[in-house]
Amino acid sequence: MEPESTASELTVAVRTSAQGVVVRPEGELDHDTAEPLRAALRSAVEGGLGRVVIDCAGLDFCDSTGLNLLLHTRLDAEDAGLLLMLADPGPMVSRMLDITGVRAVFHIYPSVAEALAAQDL
Repeated sequence: MEPESTASELTVAVRTSAQGVVVRPEGELDHDTAEPLRAALRSAVEGGLGRVVIDCAGLDFCDSTGLNLLLHTRLDAEDAGLLLMLADPGPMVSRMLDITGVRAVFHIYPSVAEALAAQDL
């Protein structure tokens, strides 16, 4: 008998438009749940549509694994000539970005619509 997993599930929705790819994780992002988001972000970067927007509104929790995933994806996107943007980070994600001092390395927008419409890049 295998032990039960106590990790909350993380679901990931991906939407593609002419402006780029929107990836929306929902649930808790941690070591045990990061793989679906990792795979979706890898695919979005490899798709090369100009910008990748991570819609953070559905994240209930994000630990250091999630933060590292965001940071590594930002570098991968830059290497591919793409822009990684965060949208609607909410209080929990915003606090994590502030505490860790990495807010300045991300393009952050209050909404997905504003991230997709951004022209000042």
